[in-house]
Amino acid sequence: MKTNQFTMQDPRSQYQMGKTEKDGEQPDPGLDEILDPKADHGENTYEGSNRLKGRKALITGGDSGIGRAVAIAFAREGADVVINYLASEETDAKDTLDILKASGSDAWGIAGDVSDEEFCNSLVRHSVEKLGAIDILVNNAGKQQFVADLEDLTTEQFCQTYATNVFGMFWITKAAVKHMPPGASIINTTSIQSYQPSAGLLDYASTKGAITSFTKSLAKMVIDKGIRVNGVAPGPIWTPLQQSGGQPAEKLPKFGENVPIGRPGQPAELAPVYVYLASQESSYVTAEIMGVTGGQHLP
Repeated sequence: MKTNQFTMQDPRSQYQMGKTEKDGEQPDPGLDEILDPKADHGENTYEGSNRLKGRKALITGGDSGIGRAVAIAFAREGADVVINYLASEETDAKDTLDILKASGSDAWGIAGDVSDEEFCNSLVRHSVEKLGAIDILVNNAGKQQFVADLEDLTTEQFCQTYATNVFGMFWITKAAVKHMPPGASIINTTSIQSYQPSAGLLDYASTKGAITSFTKSLAKMVIDKGIRVNGVAPGPIWTPLQQSGGQPAEKLPKFGENVPIGRPGQPAELAPVYVYLASQESSYVTAEIMGVTGGQHLP
């Protein structure tokens, strides 16, 4: 029987990906191409219904993980999409763009590092040139590296995590708002770590707290332009981020098993929330954070 996102299933057993091995680690930044076991981004399951027909979306970190799943969903809902990614992630980006174009939407990739302000401005400028406008902005690019001891957390890593997760979001949003019409939507990716921070993720968790507050404050700042701003807070989701230093090797075999549903989430399980927040169905929703946490609920 063919299944899609509408097929009723027991959520505890919907995905059986097996154990994630310690020796499955990969370099930072990680790639979906070598992620083991593979993640589901909705490539074979997401079916759209024109909920975003004619919309123009820019998605950072759109080559892999949650960003890839969101890009696939947006394209299948009728949006044209620009994905941003690091140059070292070109392989994943090409695979994602092939999927997007097969959905019938126009899609482009722009490589570059969002921790650089000059690049962020050029990313928005080139996205507008390709799309004609930006009416959906998804700030999703992120850096996560586990460091167990405070004395081992370097200033360089702390600053780079903030530059990628927080400053890049600020620079891109500031540049993009000028091109966003009333009815546009900004969606930021925060985390359960904003509310329930883990030891070893001091820099990452604190950036997610900043993103949560940024989202709520920005929403009140730009609603007078008719722009809504919301966030999505994922729990333990199986992406290359986890295998490339985001989790310690010894935790990988049981990653995500501590939540009530009893398993890690898949990127495909996040995409419908982003579609909802991007669409006109959420017209009365702004300054909100929506959790997708496997039951590890937000306060």
